[in-house]
Amino acid sequence: MSSIKRILVTGGAGFLGSHLCKRLVEQNHDVICLDNFFTSQKTNVEHLLGKSNFELLRHDITHPIFLEVDEVYNLACPAAPGHYQYNPIKTMKTSVLGAIHVLGLAKRCRAKVLQASTSEVYGDPEIHPQPESYRGSVNPVGPRSCYDEGKRAAETLFADYHRQNRVDTRIVRIFNTYGPRMHPYDGRVVSNFIRQALHGEDITIFGDGSQTRSFCYRDDLVEGIIRMMNGPSDFMGPVNLGNPGEFTIRELAEIVLELTGSKSKIIEKPLPADDPTRRRPEISLAKEKLDWEPKTPLRDGLSKTIQWFQSIRMEDYRAPTPHY
Repeated sequence: MSSIKRILVTGGAGFLGSHLCKRLVEQNHDVICLDNFFTSQKTNVEHLLGKSNFELLRHDITHPIFLEVDEVYNLACPAAPGHYQYNPIKTMKTSVLGAIHVLGLAKRCRAKVLQASTSEVYGDPEIHPQPESYRGSVNPVGPRSCYDEGKRAAETLFADYHRQNRVDTRIVRIFNTYGPRMHPYDGRVVSNFIRQALHGEDITIFGDGSQTRSFCYRDDLVEGIIRMMNGPSDFMGPVNLGNPGEFTIRELAEIVLELTGSKSKIIEKPLPADDPTRRRPEISLAKEKLDWEPKTPLRDGLSKTIQWFQSIRMEDYRAPTPHY
């Protein structure tokens, strides 16, 4: 059994953060969950509150935090376009100041620190699938740039803290992820489609639905994150974590309709600015360095996600912004 560590998870009450906290608590680590509850809520970690090795802090990572820890998973940042575009300056601050604060903490504590970056650093890619060596095609002044460029700047800070201060840093680039405890109003395509289908509403796709995404089930993704934190000491990344299976948005809508038995109609709306046309990870590096690849087929993961959506009361969830 590995030694017990003191672990900070920023954004720990979010969709991925809450599952990461659960895994770490089950491994008997001393887990501190930090969240400002902008796009998350306490119910995500309610089942952990009685655990002696779990602590919940309401704090905004744009402000410094002083703790003594062995590891930090930095997951704090709204990740859905409607949420990160609601206050784009705050989104950029969360990525940049958040990175600065967790890196400063890690430097002082000599802790290992992992940055949850994103496939959005590749922008609207000119090469397909996207390997980690690809430098991206990002519009620095577009409506998505607060998130895209914020995450790119965070990666720069992680790399420079590693080079200049010898901080043990790790970077993962997360591709589209879904699963139980997704916020019903996060505006992401999976949660949108499931919510609309279950309520008999029209399923809205943007453009003609021919744009592609790759969908990774939550448990597979969290396993990859943990493997990266515990991976080789000479491998800081970045490393892609995602499912290389590629589906069009229209295909996803049709599968959701089939699995829910919904009679909803698919309707088209104008395509948003800078929306990537194709997105698929090249994961050979994750296979080589982490012995990781996703195991859950899309239909299986969607079935579990739909069951969870059917088990909750929608009125218990508030839309974080007026967008949804």
